Amino acid sequence: MIDISQKEVWFVVGSQELYGEETLRQVAVHSQHIAKGLDGSSHIPVKIIFKEVVKSPEEILNICLQANSTRNCIGIIAWMHTFSPAKMWIGGLRILKKPLCHLHTQYNAEIPWSSIDMDFMNLNQSAHGDREFGFMMSRMRKKRKIVVGHWEDDKVLRKLGIWTRVALGWDELQNLKVARIGDNMREVAVTEGDKVEAQIRFGMSVNAYDSSDVTKHMDKVTDAQINDLLAVYEASYNLTPSLKEGGAQRQSLADAAKIELGLRAFLEEGGFGAYTDTFENLGAWKQLPGIPSQRLMADGYGFGGEGDWKTAAMVRALKVMNVGLEGGTSFMEDYTYHFTPEKSYVLGSHMLEICPSISDGNTSCEIHPLGIGGKEDPVRLVFNSPAGEAINVSLIDMGTRFRLIVNEVVAVKPMQELPKLPVARVLWDCKPNLEIAATAWILSGGAHHSVYSQAITTEYMEDFADMAGIELVVIDNDTKIRNFKDTLNANEAYYHLFQHGL
Repeated sequence: MIDISQKEVWFVVGSQELYGEETLRQVAVHSQHIAKGLDGSSHIPVKIIFKEVVKSPEEILNICLQANSTRNCIGIIAWMHTFSPAKMWIGGLRILKKPLCHLHTQYNAEIPWSSIDMDFMNLNQSAHGDREFGFMMSRMRKKRKIVVGHWEDDKVLRKLGIWTRVALGWDELQNLKVARIGDNMREVAVTEGDKVEAQIRFGMSVNAYDSSDVTKHMDKVTDAQINDLLAVYEASYNLTPSLKEGGAQRQSLADAAKIELGLRAFLEEGGFGAYTDTFENLGAWKQLPGIPSQRLMADGYGFGGEGDWKTAAMVRALKVMNVGLEGGTSFMEDYTYHFTPEKSYVLGSHMLEICPSISDGNTSCEIHPLGIGGKEDPVRLVFNSPAGEAINVSLIDMGTRFRLIVNEVVAVKPMQELPKLPVARVLWDCKPNLEIAATAWILSGGAHHSVYSQAITTEYMEDFADMAGIELVVIDNDTKIRNFKDTLNANEAYYHLFQHGL
């Protein structure tokens, strides 16, 4: 479902003709060596391709044009081995549409004290060459990530890996198709938004479909396909007795399998990477998709409940960033609180659709009444989520701009068993605490839906906000409400000026 095997980042190195043929030859050799080292790093999940040493405005413009038009290129890592006069970069930077990472490094790690001479100094000028390059990007208000340190350092490689993964998520959004099945839950505000502006800003297209568009695919599902999928369910999960073969509610499991097969066929035929549904418009579907949506998310699809297309798109983007990392990513909702004098917690869940990628490994397949929507009892996967660091992410439409909200949290083991709670769930402790975190989340307009991830960190979201050119607010251990209000007020002014090019 997620294939990143053909994606690549270009390594572009700046210099100038002034240094002569021998110096430029050494620059090229060093640059190829660095590119090979980056390409071999386990932290970087895509190919790193050395393109060339650019030495003139024409060469820089051409490489940026090539990057823009090369589908597999998801971004550029730029480094100035020597001094590279920054006016040469204006034309290329003006038209560059791909994400940019500025690697501030040098070929050698240490100063060769006994042999250093002016030839060495002329060759290794990153310390000031990158500052010249940095000035021009700041002068042009060019958003980018800056990574400082030696290129072989593990910390540097980790930061480059994070930026590369975010570039993968950003690349995914450029052509993402989101199917909004059944449109929005009636009268709900935060799941709505400007889909046209979203396509301009992020690239993703969001269009509405009726449940009957999926039903057409469900009608083509064969008994053999259903039986094959039932065998997968049986092999993968602990089925409750009523869902096992011969059980009283076995047909409900078959109905869920039919919905999953129909949904998959609909999504595959339409080239959709994310979708939403709503229990207010299920049409002929016998039950709200529980296990179908959970399994589709586990395979990499984005999902949002009640028509929440922004969250569905962000689930997909973070799923792409998440590929190959430990920990999962899921659609989530703050559902209920646990208030105590010592510490308070959030129980996150949803009616049905929590991705098993965040399961603790003990996953059961169950059927219970839903109590909303007026359909038959839906089948769902039930599990706890493991303890550990995580984030909650909410993308909202503020009317004049998009805002990305991040709250850092720590998942904890539930204090007691939850024998009667028939949904997947995760209990977390908000940073810095629930009182401040919830206040800040509400002040900033955060949605009741979010993307919960154990693999992705705040640094990823900071890079994403820069790539998208959108506002970012972070709620973490350092958050204080008075300062947080000041930040929101300052952002109002900044983004008003930004939108008007001032």
